[in-house]
Amino acid sequence: MGEGGWLHGRACKHTYTHVCARTHVHMAAHTHTYVHAILLPPPSDPKSLLQTQPPGSLPVPPRSSPHGPGSAGRLICGRRARPRPEQSGGVLKKLGLSEDEDLQLMLQGSLLLKVTSRRAKERRYRLQEDGITVVSERRFGRMASKHSFSVAHIVSVHRGHHSEGLRRYGCAIPEWNCFTITFEGGRRNLDLGARDEDVALRWVRGLRTLRGRLRGMSQRERLEHWIHGMLQRADKDKDNRMCFQEVQIMLRMANIHMDNAYAHQLFKECDHSGDGRLEDQELEDFCRRLLRRPELEELFGHYSGEDCVLSAEELRDFLQDQGEEGTLHQACAIICAHELNEKARQQGLMTLDGFTMYLLSAAGDILNQEHTEIGGTSSTEAYVRALMMGCRCVELDCWEGPDGEPIVCHGHTFTSKILFRDVIEAIRDCAFKRSPYPVILSLENHCGVEQQATMARHMKAILGDMLLTQPLEGQDPGVLPSPEQLKGKVLVKGKKLPELQCETCSVTSIPDEEEEEETEEEDRLQAKDASHVAPELSAMVVYCQATPFPGLAQALQQPRPYEMSSFSERKARKLIKEAGPTFVHYTSRQLSRVYPLGLKMTSSNYNPQEMWNAGCQLVALNFQTPGYEMDLNTGRFLGNGGCGYVLKPQFLRSPHSGSPHPLVLRIRVITAQQLPKLNREKLSSIVDPFVRVEIYGVTADCSKQQTAYRSNNGFNPRWEETLTFQLRVPELALVRFVVEDHDSTSCNDFVGQFTLPLGSMREGYRHIHLLSKDGASLAPATLFVHVTCKRP
Repeated sequence: MGEGGWLHGRACKHTYTHVCARTHVHMAAHTHTYVHAILLPPPSDPKSLLQTQPPGSLPVPPRSSPHGPGSAGRLICGRRARPRPEQSGGVLKKLGLSEDEDLQLMLQGSLLLKVTSRRAKERRYRLQEDGITVVSERRFGRMASKHSFSVAHIVSVHRGHHSEGLRRYGCAIPEWNCFTITFEGGRRNLDLGARDEDVALRWVRGLRTLRGRLRGMSQRERLEHWIHGMLQRADKDKDNRMCFQEVQIMLRMANIHMDNAYAHQLFKECDHSGDGRLEDQELEDFCRRLLRRPELEELFGHYSGEDCVLSAEELRDFLQDQGEEGTLHQACAIICAHELNEKARQQGLMTLDGFTMYLLSAAGDILNQEHTEIGGTSSTEAYVRALMMGCRCVELDCWEGPDGEPIVCHGHTFTSKILFRDVIEAIRDCAFKRSPYPVILSLENHCGVEQQATMARHMKAILGDMLLTQPLEGQDPGVLPSPEQLKGKVLVKGKKLPELQCETCSVTSIPDEEEEEETEEEDRLQAKDASHVAPELSAMVVYCQATPFPGLAQALQQPRPYEMSSFSERKARKLIKEAGPTFVHYTSRQLSRVYPLGLKMTSSNYNPQEMWNAGCQLVALNFQTPGYEMDLNTGRFLGNGGCGYVLKPQFLRSPHSGSPHPLVLRIRVITAQQLPKLNREKLSSIVDPFVRVEIYGVTADCSKQQTAYRSNNGFNPRWEETLTFQLRVPELALVRFVVEDHDSTSCNDFVGQFTLPLGSMREGYRHIHLLSKDGASLAPATLFVHVTCKRP
């Protein structure tokens, strides 16, 4: 599934496609692929426009001078001298950034306007001493309001009126005083305005500098950085020395409940000066002991023997036991890439530290790295975010707008409205940044013919040569082109007039298949002439012609690969239940799209796996709703480099091609590392973690198993429990690893998860890098497991 060759020759009907529309996620383009599709969230309706303060009302933040030589401290222990906030730089020195003037300004803090749809809010934004956290503070009388974000979660920083929010609500602020920060996961963009251009420019440069340096960190540096942040927060008197009480605070911050006697013994062992405080090398020694990985020491010792180093031959043996190629050349290359000790590296040897770094790197990840290579507000930013996640099909719910301009919103729900042309401009700018493969615009059209013609003019003018308006030259009309043939193209899915009527420029009425299915779900009275099609818009529909479902018998007798029918989740379930094999035969020959029920005010999702099991290519989910359904969607499209198209299994492309190959999956859950603290305000609150492994696939394969919980240890809990699964159709299986905090009196709390296709999971000893509920990284939090897959 990870190979890219199929993109060149397989018809689109044989892939799943990553689709995006309104608030949901579709998966279908060409009948042999799954397509990554997302329906964008129904947002709140803004009641008023922002009344921003004039730029002159913000005081100019004082500039900070760069630090002199030696003013910054060590990564772990910081400086001996008590630092002033504007001079703090222990972390930045370790990152090689202690004299960066932009970061010095950020450490001191700046008054910035946070621009929202309601009003601009003045807050002081300041980079914290950990070099990764930015805190904003605002006072309400005597009460202070404090929020924060992590630089590690930033996707991009853009200067000017780049975002829709700033264009709509930040007009009173000069353009180059503004900047927008976009984040991973579901967090909304942050639109900010500075007092002058220089402050905005320095924040933009500083954030970009930090982001680039943090992205380049090794896992070891991430761990040290994480520990240093704990130390700084626990050092209450800021003297860069830790008494035992401060060490106890730090342990609780790090999610560790350690017996006081043992903690005090460890403290005394590291207190070489005997003064009752840890500093400099003593603190580094203490942290190094905390970061010990006994399970890796045992594994390393099994292969290294008594000399406590791995030769290239011993590392080769380990690789072969992992099920990898394991040549001597590969082992030498791994030593050169990951060994930290220069002398050991020159002699072709690997120490425990190097072995640990190798297992924490991408090479030790549970996700096969070969498969990562290509072979609620309604706003344009939601479309941008979806496309940047790899979605290849975007649904646009188009309605009549004022002044002759069509708008996009989610039907009859309470959502804000955005101009159709703004959405098309956003799609033009971002369609092919993440993936070069075709994007499908699924038009749910509720406009009259005049505004339909306007839509056609906007798409042609804005998209230009990207827009596919004619069949590919030399293409067999009975076969869909492959995604490779359509690279860089935008396809329109919509209703198509018969050729004769197009030529004579007449307008006809065509049934809307989605409206027919949703008569009980959506009120059609507000759609003005929705069933009439303008010739200009019809002419843009080439390979994705929306057609009412004629029934399985007729569809199989007269297959038309260019036509696509849509099914509500209810309708699709009914077909799967009543005519499963026949429906699978249908989806092997015809494009199909599944969408959520119309008026789910809670934006809840359905399980997409049952639709993929039946071969449906575009499966739509509510994008703004986190949960296992969205985790499955993200996991499904990890393969093929996140390009948005995944090849369906052979037996779904050709129902008579043979049977699946059962296997037995065994997962030994060994340890977890640095799990996030769920209640940061309560030091005594430490997680009691357990791990649950969930299998999603055909009904017979769906199952869940979990470990016991470990009390009061989110830092380095150890389980050593093996979970076994019998899989009848492994080709369709997704594996979801979930960590939760055990609670005997109420529901367990979510800690982190990671989901991937079984076919992309590597055997052997592997690390799993956990994600938050909205898909953001929880680095350095990991699970350490051992995986085996055997034929029964």
